[in-house]
Amino acid sequence: MAHLPLPTREGVGPSCVALPDGPWPTIAEFLLQRFAAIPRSTWEARMLSGEVVDEYGVPVTGARPYQPRLRVYYYRSLETERRIPFDEVILFQDEQLLAVDKPHFLPVTPVGKYVQESLLVRLKRKLGLDDLAPLHRIDRETAGVVLFSVQPATRGIYHALFAEREIAKQYEAIVPWRGDPVLPVIRRSRLAEDDAHFMRMREVAGEPNSETRFELLEAGDGWARLLLSPLTGRRHQLRVHCAALGMPIRNDAIYPELLPEGDEDFDRPLQLLAKALAFRDPVTGTRREFKSARALSLPLRPK
Repeated sequence: MAHLPLPTREGVGPSCVALPDGPWPTIAEFLLQRFAAIPRSTWEARMLSGEVVDEYGVPVTGARPYQPRLRVYYYRSLETERRIPFDEVILFQDEQLLAVDKPHFLPVTPVGKYVQESLLVRLKRKLGLDDLAPLHRIDRETAGVVLFSVQPATRGIYHALFAEREIAKQYEAIVPWRGDPVLPVIRRSRLAEDDAHFMRMREVAGEPNSETRFELLEAGDGWARLLLSPLTGRRHQLRVHCAALGMPIRNDAIYPELLPEGDEDFDRPLQLLAKALAFRDPVTGTRREFKSARALSLPLRPK
């Protein structure tokens, strides 16, 4: 990883913007136009504090002339975020890898309104590992095992395991159950982004690019707990496949129907759990298996 001209602060690295060709007399004038929602006084305060620098670590001042193709680094304001009231659990840590049991509702990386309240930033703050990076993603709504790379030097080797499908992944899900389809079954389909809404994926005609194996673990009172083994890792793959088989995952607000966004209900987590990851470590040769201690349960019948 290239050395950044500003250090990580509160678990968050500096943001970067590349200066395009243009007519701005100063770098400050470009920043004011590029980030119109940020007032001049905020940029002035950041510059006076030495929190805006170029790629060589040279401070940007209000009068510094514009220089196309230069990279400028700065800190975003750290707004107060609503705490997600669930904690991650570290399952394993050595010099190369970190395996973490993520709770529901916590995004893996900063996104939108979630910065401090993301798994990556929490871990950077807690462990002091500025070079930490996730090797894969699971949805914010999904709980379970997430694997991180500690060392940039070996990161590509571990990334290749996912790209080459050398990671055995197992998920569990709670779904409505009427006795069909007969399990086990394998679902293969082609997934593409839904033109109607950026959040959704959909099955389309064409060569399959996704594959999931479904097995029944237990059933009762109209619900089932399934074991899902994805061979591929398409976005929302398990959620789309479950819905396509007439078994939408319990508390899914996106599939089969996108529900209106409302206040987050921490009492109704998506019933999808990344239960286990297994692989042979390409650095040590050791067989690795990490399992979530979290559990999904069939809904109780109302009395």
